[in-house]
Amino acid sequence: MKEMKENRRKFIKFSTLGILGAVLGTGVVISPYALSAEMRLRPPGAVSEKEFLALCIKCGQCLQVCPYHSIKLSDMVKGHGVGTPYIDARERGCYACTAVPCVLACPSGALDHKVEKPSDIKMGIAVLEFPNKCLATTNTIVPKGHSKRVQDFINKQNNVTQLELDMLNKLNEFEGKQCTICADMCPIPNPLSAITMIREGNGKKPEIYEGCIGCGVCEELCPVNESAIVIKPRLSFEDYYKKGLDHV
Repeated sequence: MKEMKENRRKFIKFSTLGILGAVLGTGVVISPYALSAEMRLRPPGAVSEKEFLALCIKCGQCLQVCPYHSIKLSDMVKGHGVGTPYIDARERGCYACTAVPCVLACPSGALDHKVEKPSDIKMGIAVLEFPNKCLATTNTIVPKGHSKRVQDFINKQNNVTQLELDMLNKLNEFEGKQCTICADMCPIPNPLSAITMIREGNGKKPEIYEGCIGCGVCEELCPVNESAIVIKPRLSFEDYYKKGLDHV
């Protein structure tokens, strides 16, 4: 709640300046190329980016109902779409809540109400971007203190939920074991449809399937300093793995 209020204050402070700058500047508007370059992970049910920016009224309702504190409001530092909700997967992914409360809370249609359950969510696609950093691939056990970053995030929240604490307790159980965190912590009802561990040399590696919804939990919980697995926002399995659109 504290972070949400702070983000909303920033929005009020800077939105007027942003409008004024657009009017008094050179008259340049955001091009489709800039929009693509600025693309970020949006909450479940987000319509196309252009429609999303037009429909979102920046009310913050989706933040307020998220039990995992996954959603943030963008500010001037984050580029276009000041005040719109997004998810920083490395900080906190989306845990694919059964009733998708963020969608239910959206009053404007920026989050499509046809998204009613986790399997309807299509946020992006997971990619093993840095296999050389993956603990499973290098056959390295999960180190002590690997969950500190996640614990620190939870400690910053004013209204920690039991769901967050349960998630942290489960994460802590991986310490000293072979890393399978990305596969075993996947929050969707049928995680094997999205990700599993396969044999790779002397170790293993995560393999992504069509059931991946791009929730970002694998990126958040990856225990290395720079996540080995990352989310490509708004891309589908077919886009990335079949069509090769890996630079969008």
